[in-house]
Amino acid sequence: MMKFKKVGYSDGAVELTALHARPDMQPRAAVAVYPTFMNSTPNVEAKAAQLVEAGFAVIIGDFYGPEAPSNAEEAFAAMRRLRSDPAAMRNRLRATLHLLSRLEPEAPQLAIGFCLGGMAVLEMARDGQDLAAVFSFHGMLETALPADMKIKPRILVCHGDADALVPREQVLGFWQEMDSVKADWHFHSYAGVEHGFTNPQTLDGEPNPAYNASADRQSWAAMLGLFEEVLA
Repeated sequence: MMKFKKVGYSDGAVELTALHARPDMQPRAAVAVYPTFMNSTPNVEAKAAQLVEAGFAVIIGDFYGPEAPSNAEEAFAAMRRLRSDPAAMRNRLRATLHLLSRLEPEAPQLAIGFCLGGMAVLEMARDGQDLAAVFSFHGMLETALPADMKIKPRILVCHGDADALVPREQVLGFWQEMDSVKADWHFHSYAGVEHGFTNPQTLDGEPNPAYNASADRQSWAAMLGLFEEVLA
């Protein structure tokens, strides 16, 4: 079992706690992992551990600090508070990248995210952050602060076409937004696949009916493939 080290950091007066792990050798790159609306979960940590085993340093960011939720109801409320101020939310997301730079100053930087974390990495791309690539897994696509400048990282979005949280008009709007700033983007859409397709378990540990093993494998392989391209 991968052991993560807790690392304190902050967003202004809000104290946050990241989880950090790195391979024994010099890491190929450093990856900021933005978790789900529940904050870090066993599945997110398992994905991060796979990256470490593949030679990447990782940190799992913290969305909420002391307000970390313990159940879905609390998580939805915490997420609504976080998203209610888009500019403040971006400050919170930047704090994770600043920590990554301090912990792994020599490594190229990438970011991946799941659910709310998928939205987070796209916000950091829109925000002009100097990342090599960002990868969104079943992330929300809408934004209150659409891109208005050149986007630096390459973008890969892996999306379930049956995701009730992201209707198709938001997909088309995202494509148009990315085209408007000439972003380098890939978009993989999986027919009949629902939100949360990378997570085999629900919050209470039961099998997740939305889990799709094929989409999970394909999206992860696509991410690793783009890793190879941007780091070559």
